[in-house]
This record gives sequence, structure tokens and C-alpha cells, in this order.
Amino acid sequence: MVLGMGSGFQFFDIILFAVIAAFLVLRLRGVLGRRDGHEGGYHDRFRNMDAPDASENPDSDDDNIVRLPGRDDSSVDDLFDDRAAPTEDEALDRIANGLHLIKRADSHFNIDDFRNGSRSAFEMIVAAFIAGDTGALKPLLSPEVYGNFADAIREREQAGEKCEDSLIGIKKAEIVEAYMEGRTACVTVKFVSDQVKATLDENGDVVDGDPNVIIEVTDFWTFARDTRSRDPNWALVATRSLD
Repeated sequence: MVLGMGSGFQFFDIILFAVIAAFLVLRLRGVLGRRDGHEGGYHDRFRNMDAPDASENPDSDDDNIVRLPGRDDSSVDDLFDDRAAPTEDEALDRIANGLHLIKRADSHFNIDDFRNGSRSAFEMIVAAFIAGDTGALKPLLSPEVYGNFADAIREREQAGEKCEDSLIGIKKAEIVEAYMEGRTACVTVKFVSDQVKATLDENGDVVDGDPNVIIEVTDFWTFARDTRSRDPNWALVATRSLD
């Protein structure tokens, strides 16, 4: 089949436009790039997240039971539910998001001040429990936790036992969880401390622990505060030990 001159020019125009289109496509790919499955997604450390429910709160499934006399609680797996544990980056994101929400609810919240205050509270609460000083404990604890501490102290006294525990020092205090429950801010701190733990009976004989051995103890304490309250103090609302 023979093409006339008009048809020849029309065919040439089609080829020219195709070449120009291909050139523009290559230029756009060079400028904008292309998705190949390996690009990094947008990562917002302060993305909106729903407040965790009771299954995600490591201290919510134990009715706020406090066990300072004996460190025989279950393993670290009990602090999490049956779902896959978050990666380190995911855990940090959750903490950062929680702290951001707390800061938004309470503009006076300061992470360093809280961390320092939690260390002081840990020292005061442990010392008061060892001494059996319920008066010093009451303003530092939620009613439920105070009831558990008071019961433990009462049982110890009724048995004629004496607590010879002592806190040698706090080695680490790090925030491992932060979230809002309604208007209540909740922060869990992991304390790693050196302690001496021993219980003596009424005859002075050791019935538990060893007064001559320093052990490392890991505790998870959750503090809470109503952000609508004018009271700036936080209260201990739950505690869990791994030892």
C-alpha cells in the first residue's frame, strides 16, 4: 500500500509526538522519582492514638495489688498481652505520644521534674513501708494501693515479724509507659534498685531473704494525676515487681 504525501506527513507527526511524550515521561520520572517498594513512609512520632484499654495497661489486670514484702511476681511477659510485643521504635513512639498528650492536657507537666519526683516518691514510699509508717504512706498512694500497703503492714505486725529491708540506691528510673485515661494522666516508671531484703520473726530469726546480701530489684510503678485538679502531686496507683 502506497501512502500519499499528506499521509506521510501525518505519519511523521505521530512518530514525533510519540518521541516527545516518551521524553517527557522520562523527565518526570527523573524529577519525581518512582515507588519501588523500598521508600520510607512518613513517620509521625506524635500521631493520634486511642488511649489504651485495660488489656494494654500492664497494671490494670492485678486490681492494683502491691507486693512489697515478697518479690515473687510473675515474669516480664505478664506486663504485656498475648499480641506481638512492639519493637523498640514502636514503644518509644507510644511513650512519646503519651507524654505529648499529657503535656497537652497539663501545660505545666515537665518530664525531668516528673522523673526526679518519681525517684523521690520511690525512696519515700519504700522507706515508709519498711518502717510501717501508714501516716506517711497515705498521701502518696491511691486509696486502693494504700489499703494494700496497710494490710501488708498489719499482717506483718500481727505475725510479730520485723522488716529489715533497706534501699541502697536507685540505679535507673526510666519512663516505660505514658497515656491518658480520660482526664487522668498515667505514667509508668521502671525502677532498677539495689536493696537488702530480709524479714525477721519475733525471735530475731530470718524467715525470708538475707540481711547480708544486696540484690537488684526491678519494679514497675504507675503514677496518676487528675489534670483538672489544682493539686500538682501524683499518686502511686499500681505497682508490679519482676523479682
